[in-house]
Amino acid sequence: MSMRPLERFRSIRAKLGSVIVLAVALTLLVSYLVIGFALRNSPKDSEAIDALALARSAANGQLGSIPADVSILTRSPSGITTIEGANFSVNPPPFEDGVPHWGVVGRITYASVPTADGGWVTAMQPSPSRGTLGRMSATLGFLQSVWWQFLLAGVVAGLISLLIARWLARGMTQPLRDMAAAVRRMEIGDYTARVETRSRDEVGQLATAFNRMNAELELLERSRRDLVANVSHELKTPITAIRAHLENIADGIERPDRDTMQVMLNQTERLGRLVDQLLDLSKLDSGEVPLQLEPMALAPTVDRVISEFSVGRAVRDIALVAEVPEDLVVDADRERIHQVVFNLVDNAVRFTPPGGEVTIGAERDGERVRVTVRDTGVGVGPEHLPRLFERFYRADPARSRDDGGGTGIGLAIARSIVEGHGGRITAESEPGRGATFTFDLPAARAAMTATDRRTAT
Repeated sequence: MSMRPLERFRSIRAKLGSVIVLAVALTLLVSYLVIGFALRNSPKDSEAIDALALARSAANGQLGSIPADVSILTRSPSGITTIEGANFSVNPPPFEDGVPHWGVVGRITYASVPTADGGWVTAMQPSPSRGTLGRMSATLGFLQSVWWQFLLAGVVAGLISLLIARWLARGMTQPLRDMAAAVRRMEIGDYTARVETRSRDEVGQLATAFNRMNAELELLERSRRDLVANVSHELKTPITAIRAHLENIADGIERPDRDTMQVMLNQTERLGRLVDQLLDLSKLDSGEVPLQLEPMALAPTVDRVISEFSVGRAVRDIALVAEVPEDLVVDADRERIHQVVFNLVDNAVRFTPPGGEVTIGAERDGERVRVTVRDTGVGVGPEHLPRLFERFYRADPARSRDDGGGTGIGLAIARSIVEGHGGRITAESEPGRGATFTFDLPAARAAMTATDRRTAT
């Protein structure tokens, strides 16, 4: 594939400069032609002077040979007219005032002078500035007469345009050079570089998009490092505990009794939950887990979650309240929505002191159903709200996983599931006044019968 002319240049400044210089050159050429055409008649004064000189020479008898394109018309005092040289079949107007005259008749330039004996001598020659060919010839003749002035003006204009083009191109391409430098820094893992620009054109928009992309990559890189560090910590803690107990048993410090085995069993269950959560989160992010969407009643799912907490977990005298209408139906994956509600309730229970209350509510909002999990716990500071749904993020870093802090993955899984349903999950809180988590789901178009709702558990 052949290379285009501009593609041979290695920089945008060179391309822009060459384009501007070419445009200036073409503009000057057209301007020269227009100016030459407009001023093509400027030599007619010199033509009239030449004709006047010929007429005076003929009147004084000093004209030797008559040029081939010149006609000499002599009129005696008695009115006899003779023609010498070329015959143009043109009769200039007669004059009787005894002073020279000159002018143009058709394409003929003439000059008439009186003689000493009272007659007249008229010299005539064709004017090149008349007719189409004459206009072209006159235009070229004018340009030839002033070619060096036009050449000098063109060179000066080209140099000025080139300097202006380079100055403008430097400012226009500076963001591009900054982006190239930032990309080289990104190659070695540095995502902190930003491109500064005040331009609102395409280059400015590209720089803004580049800064946004770089910020997202920086956040992603930081999240990746945090993920590796947190996963390492989460896996290392139970493994270290199990290893310590096994070493104590091997050294005879501890006995493999029921309590010791239960501690190690709890640690292995913790490892299993962490691995399962990581696998769930990875599958949800990659889209490997297809959602089985079907009409489902929310009330049975909420009742099931409350039953699981009431029977299988110690809720420390925390009241679990369901405020979900029986006829509220959504199009969703039953097991995944159960997982979302369970994770949100589990998070609320962990941070609600004894005597508090956790309320699960739902209401229809147009084509969507809004579900809320509200608690009366310690709440969350405003600086933590934007990052609550990040992996392994904890609003209270001093609180360990063993004393109820959790792994920091449950809310990230809940967000992935809700977004997979086309919804959005948010959190609102005031320190000391509890927190409210809200997510929305698509409302079911087909209504369920009472029997369907009773059996949808």
